Amino acid sequence: MTRGFYIGRFQPFHTGHRRVIEQIATEVDELVVGIGSAGDSHSARNPFTAGERIMMITKALVEFNLVTYAVPIEDLERNAVWVSHVRSMCPKFEVAYSNNPLVIRLFNEAAVEVRQPPMYDRDVLEGAEIRRRMADGDDWESLVPDAVADVVAEIDGVERIQHVADTDANGHDSGLR
Repeated sequence: MTRGFYIGRFQPFHTGHRRVIEQIATEVDELVVGIGSAGDSHSARNPFTAGERIMMITKALVEFNLVTYAVPIEDLERNAVWVSHVRSMCPKFEVAYSNNPLVIRLFNEAAVEVRQPPMYDRDVLEGAEIRRRMADGDDWESLVPDAVADVVAEIDGVERIQHVADTDANGHDSGLR
């Protein structure tokens, strides 16, 4: 049995993430989905809580025939121990999936196999673009699985993003508008 690890902020979980996981599912028996920056929420860059992102991912992956564990991973300010931190929070995994150069380097230095999954429509299927569309009242629902749109509606996520679009939780320019 092979268990993989795929990390992202998933702010929000979108169709590109879903397609990556669909590809990963052909290579592993189980997948740990690391919810990065788990301690951050209610800001323009990270509007959703870890729990809300777990709901998005869990509901969006229901139809997959893949055992999936969504695990919150809080940020560390010490990259040298980040892989140990991830390992301490997750079920054991044999292979990590990422396209982030730092994540790849850290896993490589820890002797973890890293595979780089294809990215899909990155110019549109990107969290910042989806959050911008939410803030501006543009179409964003077509870029996320239906289950994610349902979660965003349930938590009044668009209203939250619009509220923090001009200033983030610390009163700084959010960069969304």
